[in-house]
Amino acid sequence: MSPAISNLLGPVVALNGWTFVMEAWMYVTRIPAFQRANIAADNTQTRQQIDLKTPAHVRWKADNFNNLLEQPTQFYAIALVLALARAGKDDATDAYLAWGIMRRFALYVLSSGILAVMTGRAAMAVF
Repeated sequence: MSPAISNLLGPVVALNGWTFVMEAWMYVTRIPAFQRANIAADNTQTRQQIDLKTPAHVRWKADNFNNLLEQPTQFYAIALVLALARAGKDDATDAYLAWGIMRRFALYVLSSGILAVMTGRAAMAVF
């Protein structure tokens, strides 16, 4: 595998791994909370009704997990396009931008800018 591809796939795997960590953490805290609140027995409740019955420290994990399934979808697609379109070209800028996405908890707004730059670079590479 060429360095350019491996440099971009590392952040993809890392972000996906972090998503699984958050999913496990969410379930470990959420299932007991739902059992205590008897939420699992009533599947007719809306998300807002469930949120009112769920402690904040449990909701935080679910919100974080949901966030990891939103914008990272764009990241996965763009990182793979860049890896394939620039195959064989070691471009440190793309890898630097990709690892920058991993800091998105504190830099959410910046990550949107990073994805926009990556999308522009992917468009230039493909078109």
